[in-house]
Amino acid sequence: MRNDNGQDRAPCLVCGALDVAVFLDLGDTALANHFLRADELGPGEAKYPLRIGFCPHCNHVQLTERVAPEAMFEHYLYVSSASETLKGHLDDLARELVARYRLGANDLVVDIGCNDNTLLRSFRRFGVRVLGIDPAANLAEFAGEDIPRYTGFFGSAAAGTIVSTWGHAALVTATNTFPHIQDLQDFVDGILTVLRPGGALVMEMHYLLDLLEQAAFDTIYHEHVSYWALGPMQRLFEAHGMEIVDAERLSLHHGQLRVHVQRRGERGVCERVGQIVAAEGRAGLNRFETYAGFARRALKIKHELHGTLCALARIGRRVAGYGAPAKGNTLLGFLNIGPEILPYIVDRSPLKQGLYTPGTHIPVVAPDRLLSDQPDYLLLLAWNFADEILAQQAEYRKRGGKFMVPLPEVRVLEG
Repeated sequence: MRNDNGQDRAPCLVCGALDVAVFLDLGDTALANHFLRADELGPGEAKYPLRIGFCPHCNHVQLTERVAPEAMFEHYLYVSSASETLKGHLDDLARELVARYRLGANDLVVDIGCNDNTLLRSFRRFGVRVLGIDPAANLAEFAGEDIPRYTGFFGSAAAGTIVSTWGHAALVTATNTFPHIQDLQDFVDGILTVLRPGGALVMEMHYLLDLLEQAAFDTIYHEHVSYWALGPMQRLFEAHGMEIVDAERLSLHHGQLRVHVQRRGERGVCERVGQIVAAEGRAGLNRFETYAGFARRALKIKHELHGTLCALARIGRRVAGYGAPAKGNTLLGFLNIGPEILPYIVDRSPLKQGLYTPGTHIPVVAPDRLLSDQPDYLLLLAWNFADEILAQQAEYRKRGGKFMVPLPEVRVLEG
């Protein structure tokens, strides 16, 4: 099947069906984490179709066109340690998993998509062996040299190298990585190679049901090829002789799902798995109409937010942005918001300061700009970390500054 530009749509990532149905088209969009230097600004920036669809056969929600992973992940500008909320969450996760799986000094924990090793440092405090896997060579300098690292993409071929070099893993983790995987069958084959008998794969990812409930269309960008519900995930792992033995919803970000996966029969299946799958059915995650309704909400928010920003500009109010996450670039691109509306965005990450947002070319600056400039409003692009950011910017708010939250509905937070 072909899209409107005559390009072939990719088959379903889970079941291989060729008739994945588009329900939201976000247009041709720059890569969300490809921030630009000043000398890179210009008309030649690469953009790719950003469309999301529903498979009527296995109910998996996914992008219908995909960008080569090498273009997105071999140089990466997001680091886990930039958020205190996320650092605390990952520390708690390590503590919980060490206790749950009774990990000791001889046990190996492998983290796929280890980023700057924030999670692995938490694991190492409990005395276990650790190994990080990540294709982003530029992040190695932030990760340090004290934790072993395999620089490359994970799959069945990499798994053989990992086992021969470091041995089998008692635990494999993947936090906010699984939605990136384009060859799911090869990924699961790699897990089966790396994981020792009785070992577990534990993953966290944004959860489709939360995304729909919060109209979080900004979570859609090229890195996220999959938008996971538990039902399609069960089908994927069961085809490889594995099963989801536990699952739970988390409040982190705007809602995530944590799953525990093991080989079939190694552990009993927790009743929470069936409860979550049943809830997905009640919410209509197996019906195209559910996603068509989500698309209508996204378009409504687009018009409301754009109208609000334009109205503020007409009465002379000054607006800047706060946070330069990848999700923010989906929002800015979909609304066609550039520096004429947001003259700058502040972000705490030194990796992004001095660069420009992909597609919309808004400069990213350090947070100290806020108090010297004191804009009237800040559009909170990193709205999933609202509590942390509001606490950090107490002085800006004390001086009368206001935060505007775009989702799940446009609203202004008074001081």
